[in-house]
Amino acid sequence: MKGRIGQWLSGLTARFAFSRHSREGGNSVSSLSGHSATAARKSLDSRLRGNDGAGKRWFRRVLIVGAVLAAYPAFVFATVYAHWFAADLPGGRNGPSDAYRHTLASATVAYTATPRWVEWVTAVMERGGVGNDSRAMDAHNNRIGAAIGTRADSWDAMQAEVLDAVRAGSVGAGDANKIIWLPPERWQNRWY
Repeated sequence: MKGRIGQWLSGLTARFAFSRHSREGGNSVSSLSGHSATAARKSLDSRLRGNDGAGKRWFRRVLIVGAVLAAYPAFVFATVYAHWFAADLPGGRNGPSDAYRHTLASATVAYTATPRWVEWVTAVMERGGVGNDSRAMDAHNNRIGAAIGTRADSWDAMQAEVLDAVRAGSVGAGDANKIIWLPPERWQNRWY
C-alpha cells in the first residue's frame, strides 16, 4: 500500500504486534527485532482470516446474500414508482395516488412472491392498520392489493386490475373490497 493510509496501517499493525508481544512477556526492545511492519500486517491478516482464507470467503458470501436480499425490494420499489409516476393520480399522500401505490406494491409482492410477505410488512409498517386513519387506509389497500396479486393470471392483468380498482375507489368506502382514501383536505403533496 502506498500513501498515508498505507503508512498508517503499517504503523498500526506494527504497534499491535509490539503491544501483543509485550503483553505476552516479550521485552520491548527485542519484540520487533526480526519483524517488519509487513510481517506484522501479514500475521494480523492471517489471524483474522485464518490460514485457509475462510474469513475472506465468509465475507464474500455475506456480501452476495446481502446483494440478493436488497435486489428484491429495489425491484418492487422501482416497479411501483415507475407505474405510479405514469398513472398521474391526484393526492400524493392519503389520496388516490397513495392508495394506488400501496395497492400496486402489495399486488406486486403477492404476485412475485407470496401474500404472506404483504401481511408481515403491513403488520410492521402500518401496525396492522391501528393508530390513525392513514394507517388504516394503507393496511386496507395492502390487503386488497395482495388479493389482486394472488389471483392475477399475468403481470399486465395484475397492473390493470390494480388501476381499475383504484379508479373505482372512493373516500372511506364501506365496502371491504373497495379501494379507499382520505378526504381531499387530508391529502399531502408528497411522494411517500
